[in-house]
Amino acid sequence: MNSPTSCGRTWCISEDSLRRYVQFASESCIQELLSASDRFGNGNDGWKVLTLGNGVEMSKRRSGSFHTFRSRWILRSVSPKQFIMVANAIDAAKQWDTGLMEARYIKDLEDNLSIIRLRFGENSRPVFKNREFIVYERRETMEDGTMVVAIASLPKEIAAGLQLPKQNNAIRGLLLQSGWVVEKLEHDSCMVTYVVQLDPAGWVPKWLVNRLNMKLVMIIEKLRKLALACPTADTDHHL
Repeated sequence: MNSPTSCGRTWCISEDSLRRYVQFASESCIQELLSASDRFGNGNDGWKVLTLGNGVEMSKRRSGSFHTFRSRWILRSVSPKQFIMVANAIDAAKQWDTGLMEARYIKDLEDNLSIIRLRFGENSRPVFKNREFIVYERRETMEDGTMVVAIASLPKEIAAGLQLPKQNNAIRGLLLQSGWVVEKLEHDSCMVTYVVQLDPAGWVPKWLVNRLNMKLVMIIEKLRKLALACPTADTDHHL
C-alpha cells in the first residue's frame, strides 16, 4: 500500500491505495461467503444449526469475541435479480434499525465497488445508538450465475484516511463481515445465504451483541417483501 498522503495535521489515503486494499479485502470476504453458502461442499464447516424448517436454516459459528451468524432461505417466486436489487448495505441497514439517520454512497471505486457511510442516531436501539459504520460494498456474479454481495467495514485507520469526521461524537462500529450469496433455483426462485458478524464497539455486553447479530440475519424476510415489490427484475439498480 502506498504511504499515506499528508493532509495538514492529519493524513489521507490515496484512491489507488484505497482501491487496492478494498479489492484484496473484499476478495477474501467473497470467498468466506461462498464457503458459508456450502457451494464448495464443506459440510457444516464449524457451523452449528440453531433452527431448521420451512425452507429456513439459522446457524452460528464461534469466531473471536462475537459469533458469526448465518441464515439460509429458499425464496419462492423471487428471482435472484429481484432479490439482488435490495440486497445492499443501505437497504439492509434500513431494516436493521429505524433510527438510521444517514445512508449514502461516499465513493465509487469501480462499477461494482463502493464506499458507504451508515449513521444511526439517538433514537436507535442501544447497540446502534449514535454509531456509524464506514463500509465497502462489492458485487460479483460467478460463472454459474450465482450473485455475491460482500459488505464489511474499513479498518479504522483506513476509514480515518477518508477524512470523514465523526458526527456528534458518534462511535464508529465495525461490520466485521457480512454479505449475501444468491443462487438461482427453478421457477424463478432462489436460495439466499446471509452472513453477518457485527461489533458495535463501545460498552455493550457480548451476549447482547450476539443476540443482535442473530436477529440481523432474519432481515431476509423483510427484504423478500421489498424484492416482491420491485416493478421488474430487469430494472437497473445503483451498485
